[in-house]
Amino acid sequence: MADIVRRPFWERKTLAEMSAEEWESVCDGCGKCCLHKLEDHDSGEVFYTDVACRLLDTDQCRCSNYGERRKLVPNCVSLRESDPAEMFWLPQSCGYRTLAEGRELEDWHPLISGNTDSVHFAAVSVRGRCMSESKVDTEDYEDRIIYWVE
Repeated sequence: MADIVRRPFWERKTLAEMSAEEWESVCDGCGKCCLHKLEDHDSGEVFYTDVACRLLDTDQCRCSNYGERRKLVPNCVSLRESDPAEMFWLPQSCGYRTLAEGRELEDWHPLISGNTDSVHFAAVSVRGRCMSESKVDTEDYEDRIIYWVE
């Protein structure tokens, strides 16, 4: 009898069905979710800035205090607790949004490439392209809008 090749978990499970470990591995490490965003209240359009949460390690593109992030940054969004339909504010390249929309992960995604740095090699991450919010006044965020996220 031929061996049945199982599809990877992200192809056979919904986000809600994933274990905590599986869920965390869907994060590609781009850091874009940690950029401050501005929303046009009339159109609902979301604009990304190059200003990152103070907890984002801008070299590694990972939270420097992931376990305590929601205590330290009260408006930090827990994606795990979010409705996938509400993930519109995430970049289209985001692994969570990709799977929520029924699309396949990109070749550069670490789950596909097997390399956690592939997101940086593909120039998809914020590495070298953002600054900490501690260096920018909030009233200057509008001047920091970027268009390279998508």
